[in-house]
Amino acid sequence: MAIESEKISYSAWMTLIILSCLGLIAMYAETMILPAIPDFIKDFNITYNTSSWILSSYLIAGAVATPIVGKLSDVYGKKKMLLIVMIVYASGVFVGGFANSLWLMLAARIAQGIGISMFPIAFGIIREVLPEKKLAIGQTLFSSTFSGGAVIGLLVGANIIQNYGWHATFFSILPVAVILAFVVFRFIHVKAQPIPETKSEIDLKGAFALATTVVSFLVGISYLEHGVESSFEFVGLFTVAAVSLGLFIAIEKRAKSPLVDLHLMTHRRLLPATLILLIVGLCTFMVYQTIPIMIRSPQPLGFGGNAIVVAAVQLPFMIILLIGTVMSGFILNRVGNTRLTAIGTIVSTVGFVSLLLFHSTEYMIGITLAMISAGLSFAFVGGFNIVLLSAPIKSTGIALGMTLLLNLVGQSIGPSLAAMYQQTYQATVDGVSGRFPTTEAYNLIFLTATLVSLTAVVLALALNRRKITA
Repeated sequence: MAIESEKISYSAWMTLIILSCLGLIAMYAETMILPAIPDFIKDFNITYNTSSWILSSYLIAGAVATPIVGKLSDVYGKKKMLLIVMIVYASGVFVGGFANSLWLMLAARIAQGIGISMFPIAFGIIREVLPEKKLAIGQTLFSSTFSGGAVIGLLVGANIIQNYGWHATFFSILPVAVILAFVVFRFIHVKAQPIPETKSEIDLKGAFALATTVVSFLVGISYLEHGVESSFEFVGLFTVAAVSLGLFIAIEKRAKSPLVDLHLMTHRRLLPATLILLIVGLCTFMVYQTIPIMIRSPQPLGFGGNAIVVAAVQLPFMIILLIGTVMSGFILNRVGNTRLTAIGTIVSTVGFVSLLLFHSTEYMIGITLAMISAGLSFAFVGGFNIVLLSAPIKSTGIALGMTLLLNLVGQSIGPSLAAMYQQTYQATVDGVSGRFPTTEAYNLIFLTATLVSLTAVVLALALNRRKITA
């Protein structure tokens, strides 16, 4: 009878497959627009700094919404909140297809960013329907669809952009999102949750303080390009970021259900693991912001390629990310989470050094991106496993939610850092209108990514040594 209970039922398989499709369509929708970043800059007549908000607004919205929606799902039910979030997400996709201005696009991206909060809910449902010993299968399948969606998004999205324009990419995913929402409504069945006697407190004050901190910090970064001329602006914005960060910490100390549990953050393994994952997110999205612009800028400042060339160059990154995510689960059992994390951070750092030294051809960029991707996938899986196993059992959900939140914060910083360099170092090309990032911009982006990644190496090696000597 015990053996029977460990089998995955047909309905559980159905639930797992349907919910895994959420990652597939979300990453398809996210990566399909990457080759179009230069088009957004041109069509909306915006700077490189401003263009970074097309990625950052999505990530900030996800960071703020995820813990809030998670709390609401505990009160009102996982399926109900999942459907509401999917409707918000589909609305964002719909608006994005008609966006003819930056502000409308940012509104669409914020709505799509709120959609990030559907993933913890979906995984929570998967944990309910799968036997505990089969949960690893569900985690691997669920996680791999993110990388799979990224591969499909690059291939399909680039061709749609090249032949029909970037608006069509949003319309290509809209019917799929709507159909999937109907399938979830019709075929996903979740056990009714008992209504809590006292509703869980939602930390809206903390969410507002966190959003203020991140937004003011990112806007402050955009003013650094002007130097002394804008010293008042960036000093003022960084001051706002510092004050709101202090306020956020004060709020979290007093909140009954904080977004970030500061007691967990002081854990000697959780803190470095969380910082490593924040750095991994930051470095990943520095690459996402940089490569499409580098490939599509006119020669000699860029490669003069189109959206399809961007996809071809970034495809090794996405494919290795898919393979690495799946394989990491098996490697993890052999080498351990701290060692896997250390290996991942070292490999990705070597990749960033290679990208700094060898980015004169599209082929070399593709090879180094594959190396970076392998390292990042190992560091990501290893880091999350450290968090999962280090947190007290009763605080596992809180720890994972907190880690995801800070990972998204890191991801939102990455594009802004890359865009700051792109905006600061520019030149013109004869016969082509506009200004484009120079070699200095790309060298500084890759150097910054290398130095930041080195910080993760130090943290990972310290974690691994601490485990060995413990």
